[in-house]
Amino acid sequence: MRGSVLGWDRVTSMETDGGGSTDAELPRKKLSGKKIVLFIVLPVVLIVAGAAAAFFTGALDGLLGKKHEGEGEHVEEEHKEPDLPPYKGPPVYADIPDMLVNLNTGERRATLLKLGISVELNRPEEKATVELAMPRITDAFQVYLRELKVDDLRGSAGMYRLREELQLRVNTAVAPIKVKDVLIKEFLVQQ
Repeated sequence: MRGSVLGWDRVTSMETDGGGSTDAELPRKKLSGKKIVLFIVLPVVLIVAGAAAAFFTGALDGLLGKKHEGEGEHVEEEHKEPDLPPYKGPPVYADIPDMLVNLNTGERRATLLKLGISVELNRPEEKATVELAMPRITDAFQVYLRELKVDDLRGSAGMYRLREELQLRVNTAVAPIKVKDVLIKEFLVQQ
């Protein structure tokens, strides 16, 4: 009697006769809604979303046999600038005004960088364009140089990184012209 009060009135065949139960005796569990969503619906949705993303980004073009624009055919660009003959004269340089900036030290004490730069151009005609863009070039240099630390400028690797970064900023400012090189005329760090 006490077992029925506590809800133990059901006893399995395993407990009574020591034998195992068969599949026919055990009730079959239904899949709950959460399990159906988790194990069936969610993977299907993820597969469909991944396939759609691959299709719309063009990742499946190779598998589907689609050709990209200009692939297999020669496509003329309508507004392409005429190719100029290569310049064979002496190198062309444009001087950037000397700069004096505070470096980022994180301390109260100021560390100054004085920098003199020239840029090497491909053609003499580009010099006027560079001079017109000089305020933009100076601004890009000032913003970059003020965030540098003294450790960023140490050694030949530091100088190489500085030249590469400055060339990137000049090319951005004077696009579509490409600057050949950035030459450092003066480099002084005062601590």
